[in-house]
Amino acid sequence: MEKRVLYKSIFILAILALCVFFAFPLDKRINLGLDLQGGMQLLLKVDTSKLPESSKEGVADLAIEKLRSRIDDLGVSEPSIQRHGIDEILVQLPGVTDRERALSKLGQTGLLEFKIVSQDSEKLRQSLAGTVPEGFELKYNKEENEPLLLEKDAVLTGDALNDAMVSFSQADFAGQVVSLRFNSEGAKKFAEITAKNVGKRLAIVLDGRVQSAPNIREAIPSGEAVITGHFTIEQAQDLAKILKHGKLPAAIIVEEERTIGPLLGKDSITKGVNASVIGVVLVLVFMAAYYLLAGLIADIALLLNLLIILGCLGMLPYLFGATAATLTLPGIAGMILSLGMAVDANVLINERIREELALGRSLRAAIANGYSRAFTAIFDSNITTLFAAIILIWLGVGSIKGFGVTLAIGLIASMFTAIVVTRTIFEILLNLGVLKNSLPMLKLIGETKFDFIGKRKIFYAISLIVIITGLVFYAKKGKDAYGIDFAGGQMQEYIFKEAPDVDRVRQVLKDVGLGDATIQQFKDSPKVVLIRTAEDKNKELTDKLKAAFPNEDIQTLRVERVGPVAGNHLKSKALWALLWSLVAILTYVAFRFKHFNFAVAGVIALIHDVLITFGFLVITNRQIDLLSITAFLTIAGFSINDTIVIYDRVRENMRLNRKLSLYELINLSVNQTLSRTLLTSGVTLLVVLSIFINGGEVLNNFAFALLVGFIAGIYSTVFIASPLVLAWERKGPK
Repeated sequence: MEKRVLYKSIFILAILALCVFFAFPLDKRINLGLDLQGGMQLLLKVDTSKLPESSKEGVADLAIEKLRSRIDDLGVSEPSIQRHGIDEILVQLPGVTDRERALSKLGQTGLLEFKIVSQDSEKLRQSLAGTVPEGFELKYNKEENEPLLLEKDAVLTGDALNDAMVSFSQADFAGQVVSLRFNSEGAKKFAEITAKNVGKRLAIVLDGRVQSAPNIREAIPSGEAVITGHFTIEQAQDLAKILKHGKLPAAIIVEEERTIGPLLGKDSITKGVNASVIGVVLVLVFMAAYYLLAGLIADIALLLNLLIILGCLGMLPYLFGATAATLTLPGIAGMILSLGMAVDANVLINERIREELALGRSLRAAIANGYSRAFTAIFDSNITTLFAAIILIWLGVGSIKGFGVTLAIGLIASMFTAIVVTRTIFEILLNLGVLKNSLPMLKLIGETKFDFIGKRKIFYAISLIVIITGLVFYAKKGKDAYGIDFAGGQMQEYIFKEAPDVDRVRQVLKDVGLGDATIQQFKDSPKVVLIRTAEDKNKELTDKLKAAFPNEDIQTLRVERVGPVAGNHLKSKALWALLWSLVAILTYVAFRFKHFNFAVAGVIALIHDVLITFGFLVITNRQIDLLSITAFLTIAGFSINDTIVIYDRVRENMRLNRKLSLYELINLSVNQTLSRTLLTSGVTLLVVLSIFINGGEVLNNFAFALLVGFIAGIYSTVFIASPLVLAWERKGPK
């Protein structure tokens, strides 16, 4: 064996051994996203609007430290707390599904105040009538809903606390209270306050809510007080710990929440694995059946592609921290999708080898030339798709980022396995004499001679009609076209033991004041009900549903909530992501092909594909959400991938056929690459179809968008992008 081939083989084996080490065992090496293992993701905003400018600096960092202490009290294993922008904090809590407790613990500022209750009944009457005297505020006792008129200025705050603990009420042995112990300065001040106000009531106010308002019967020199209330042990412990750790430096606003129940996580893993297995099997069978031995070699490369993706997912957390790479449900889809896209490189190489053999080259020369001629198209198409993946990583958090990371790794791995691994296998077989003079392959599509460019105006008209129709539907739907990611609101998904009566569910919604909520029941899973509401009444709604359906064992699959500000921010970020991806692709294609008209035509085709997909989503009443944007960017990457292969062939034909006009060169190139376009697109569509059918309800919209977009991409590559290149040619045929 040649030393060069031996060294390459050793290098490949070393890479694979490293990937095996970091990939297995999967349950120990691969970090699962919250959508697969269950848990909560919260985007918190530190509200510094009420703080003076001099006090704003460092507030977010201080809030992170306080929140970290509170999260530790929740007993979460491997939580993630990250600064997100200037005044936002991203918190991920694996395994936590008790959303009420988590929201209460993290969202509570912990501002404890002691305020004197006014005994003036006339002032109280005026306040109840709507005129609150200056220097006072009207509050209601948390337990009895009793109106209380409090002095606005607190006589003592939680800053004077030394400790807070749970103890049992002497008056009621079944209840718990939170005992407060002041520091020496606080104890002295508390003794003075109680001595001066004997006979009055002292309100204990936490975050603006009156917890209790006991009578001061005598001076209390001990420096101790209690907060009473109908607390469970857990609630009392949480309150004590919040007070003990101290208040947050500013109020916390929950801008975005995504809670995934354990049942949905298990179901997502099952469906993701099923979709993966079916997608992989379809690709492997096709390649082996169509390209025979070359197809089996490609299959080895594709399987190694999966191994490298898993190895990198296991390796990245060691290199860049625990959150660098997590496997999410869209990430599983990205893994299967990258496999479908990896077929493209192998098809390009095999088709080039076939062409070289047809020209009478020896098998060794045909293989060498095939790889050489396919390299530029493989490199350019993967780099442009990589732009989309990188922007997805920048755009997203959680599952969207997981998709981008997996797709990016898959693209890089596919170039390595297709260009390096398969060629090394061919060289080993040639050196061993297993391959000698031939490399048989099936051929279903020969070189066609259609005049694609001549009918371009007809296809322009068809595309315009479809796009305008979609935009008209969008104009009619307005905000209703968007999911909660962009429109804001709340979504809760429940699973019943048996398919529930939707009318009964709607009545429950009316009973809790959510009559305008939308209900969705799925044909393939009628036991699952998705409810979209404008406000957060999840606890009340869940309790009412369980009361109305006592025998249904209702389980919460997920809860997602996005505030209007966060929704607008996500929408703006998504639009910028699409814009920057188009700019990046335009710049790269113009640079690589030295023709601005090629780049502009390619980008117009991308916009065409995204608008077609957008229109179909709106027409079929599917909502536009973050996964839709993920699909749009993926479609852009896939579409330009196809277009670049044709552009690469045009560039090659320009050198070989200098007498042909651009019109003739483009027609020739489209016909020469048509079989490759149909083969790779067909295989990728098989993979997407597997996700659409078997990937579950969460990925259904995403897969539908990809199906439409990839079909539009095949169409636009041939009938839009290629003919548009002529639009900037002054002397092109009419």
